[in-house]
Amino acid sequence: LKALRTELDFSLIFISHDLSLAAELADRVATMYAGEVVEVGDVYTLFKNPVHPYTIGLINAVPTLTAHKDHVASIPGSPPDLIDMPKGCKFHPRCSLADRRCTEQEPVLEPAGSPDHLAACWNWCEARAFFKKGVPTV
Repeated sequence: LKALRTELDFSLIFISHDLSLAAELADRVATMYAGEVVEVGDVYTLFKNPVHPYTIGLINAVPTLTAHKDHVASIPGSPPDLIDMPKGCKFHPRCSLADRRCTEQEPVLEPAGSPDHLAACWNWCEARAFFKKGVPTV
């Protein structure tokens, strides 16, 4: 697909749960949670410096050759009921960084460290500390 995209000079929207494949094929990546984009950025920035707790949880859950084989990282909790969505940030029931603002106000995509890296999270600065620091998820 990457060779065809280059050869024929076309854009590609690729939807996948396979983060390694997305990293291989994409120039820009958007992470979605409960049907909404929660983080978007160029592929390098998003995978090397994720700032949304859901993106961080997804990346931290990818198995590695050096990880302990008896521990598989996962994101706690369950996805929301799409018929009865939580108020505020849709991810707040699963997020250890959620505060009162998260439960009351839905965040919008805003610059998170650079103009081209956007995140919909009130606590994205604090979330960065959870990326690959031995903490399985936020």
